[in-house]
Amino acid sequence: MEEFTDERLAEGVKLFNEGEFFACHDVLEDLWTEQVCPERTFLQGLIQLAVALHHFEEGNLGGAVRLYRSSMVMLAEYCPVFSGILVSQLVADTERCFAALAAPHSAYPFHVQLQSDLVPQIVSQ
Repeated sequence: MEEFTDERLAEGVKLFNEGEFFACHDVLEDLWTEQVCPERTFLQGLIQLAVALHHFEEGNLGGAVRLYRSSMVMLAEYCPVFSGILVSQLVADTERCFAALAAPHSAYPFHVQLQSDLVPQIVSQ
């Protein structure tokens, strides 16, 4: 696959890494809506991950875990590296971040909170 480049991708990554997950979603969704290429799934995976983290922060745990799971399926297609992004690292770091939430629970996991030291970063190659 060729490198996918657009300055909005760089802006979305910057916002993601600053913890501005909803703003990241807005920037990447604007880019995603214009795409007709196979890379569209990569962008959708990043968007869903950003929204999953936003939901996790806000306490919408059901929405967070659903979007986490679907984002991991989408991003896995682009491992290990895509467009200069270490996707394998992002997937592994995200799995650690969501481990407590994604684990089986006998009841709604109200006790699970986003741990700031586990929030993944998008790292470039």
